Amino acid sequence: MIGVRTAGPLTVRGVTVRTAAALLTTAALATGCAAAGGQDAAGAAAGSGKGASTPRMTIGMVSHAGDGDTFWDIVQNGAERAAAKDNVKFLYAHDKEGAQQAALIQSYIDQKVDGLIVTLAKPQAVKAAVRKAVAQGIPVITINSGGEFSRAYGALTHIGQDESVAGRAVGDELNRRHRKKALCVVHEQGNVSLEDRCAGVRETFHGKVANLDVDGTNAPASQSSVEARLQSDKDIDAVVTLGAPMAAIAVKAEEEAGSAAQLATFDLNSAVVKLLKAKDVTFAVDQQPYLQGYEAVDLLWLHKANADVLGGGRPVLTGPALVTGEDVPKLTEYTGRGTR
Repeated sequence: MIGVRTAGPLTVRGVTVRTAAALLTTAALATGCAAAGGQDAAGAAAGSGKGASTPRMTIGMVSHAGDGDTFWDIVQNGAERAAAKDNVKFLYAHDKEGAQQAALIQSYIDQKVDGLIVTLAKPQAVKAAVRKAVAQGIPVITINSGGEFSRAYGALTHIGQDESVAGRAVGDELNRRHRKKALCVVHEQGNVSLEDRCAGVRETFHGKVANLDVDGTNAPASQSSVEARLQSDKDIDAVVTLGAPMAAIAVKAEEEAGSAAQLATFDLNSAVVKLLKAKDVTFAVDQQPYLQGYEAVDLLWLHKANADVLGGGRPVLTGPALVTGEDVPKLTEYTGRGTR
C-alpha cells in the first residue's frame, strides 16, 4: 500500500474526510457483491475473469475534459474495467464547453441509455439536461466536480473528492513548508471545482494567494503566462496547479523564470510521479480518478441489478490524499498500468 496519509477516516495533515462509503464499496467489490448479481456477478467482482450474467446494459459518460487531459484517461480506464466485469456497453464523450456537454447528455438520452455518468464542472449549463434524463427514468451518477449540485439535480449520488477540503489540505501543507505567497493556476475558467480548490487553499493558507487563469488546452500560452507572473512577482514561493498536465507546464515556466518556488499539484499521472521523484513537484493531491470511473459504472449496474444506492444523500469520497516522493515506487507501478 502506498504511504499516503490516510487512516480510518481519511486524514490529511489534520483534515479528516469521511470515506466510509467509498471504502465499503471497494470492500463489497472485493468480496464479490454476491447479493447484487448472483454467483456469476460475485466471481466477476472478485476478479475470477467471469463477467456478470445480468442482461446487457448501456451506460454513457459525459465529462468536461479538454483534449489531451490524461486525468480522464484514468477515469475511463476504471469505467471500462467495471463495464467489462458488469456486461456493460460503455460510451464516452467530452467537451470543455458547458453547452456542448448538455448536447452530449441529450444525445445519450436520445439513445435511451440505461444509465448516465455526468460531471458538473459547469452545473448551470447541464442542469436542464441532467434533470431531463432523470425525469425520463435514466439513473444518473455525477462524478468529479460539482458534487454540491448533484442531489438537487436528481442524481443517485456523487463520487469524487470534496474540493474545498482538498484545497484546505493544500493550504495546511504550504503552511507546514513555511511558504508565504502562492500562485494558484486555474486551467479552465468557469469550472466550479477548480475555483473551490483555490478558495480552499486561501481559507487555510497563512500567506497570500493569487489566482492566475490560463487556457489549459494551450500549453505554450499557459507556460508563458505562468512564467511572466513569476518574473514579475519574485515574492511567489509556491505554485499550485489544479491538474496533472499543468504541473509539467509549470515546471518549465519556473525554470525559464529562474524561480525557486515550490510546486504542488492536484492529481496524478506518470509525468507527475517522475516530477515527484526528481523533486520538481513537492507533493500532489490524489483523488483516485480510476475509482471515480469504476465505482460510477459499478453503482449504476448494482442499482439496476439490485436497487442499490450509496452515500445516503452525501457524496462518496475518493480523496483527497497527499502523496510525495516517498510514495514514488508504488505510484510508478500503478501509473504505469493506468490506474493511478
